[in-house]
Amino acid sequence: MSKTKILVVDDELNNQRILTYTLNKAGYESTAIGDGDNTLNWLQANTPDLAILDVSMPGMDGITLLQHIRAMPKFSSLPVVILTGSGDDDERVRAESFGIQGFLTKPASSKTVLETVSNLLKK
Repeated sequence: MSKTKILVVDDELNNQRILTYTLNKAGYESTAIGDGDNTLNWLQANTPDLAILDVSMPGMDGITLLQHIRAMPKFSSLPVVILTGSGDDDERVRAESFGIQGFLTKPASSKTVLETVSNLLKK
């Protein structure tokens, strides 16, 4: 049986390292990408089971990336968790309008990340 694949999109290398370490240690297979354009290219050939998207990134922000992902038929129901440093309610409402399943504020504990991922993958 193959491992559950989780996509992590964050422009901060330290956040990528922490998230992928946490997810891999918990038995998931994770891939980290630092920007929206490379993520869209990666998604042409790969199908994750869940995505964690940082909101604040240079170029394409996480919510714009989410819009592009949702426009791809094979990802219309992909579970997506938004990760943000601001906790801004407007951000949350905007992200929810594009069908996110989770919203985490940085710094999110490893326990919180894993609980969120586990709960979404059970649905």
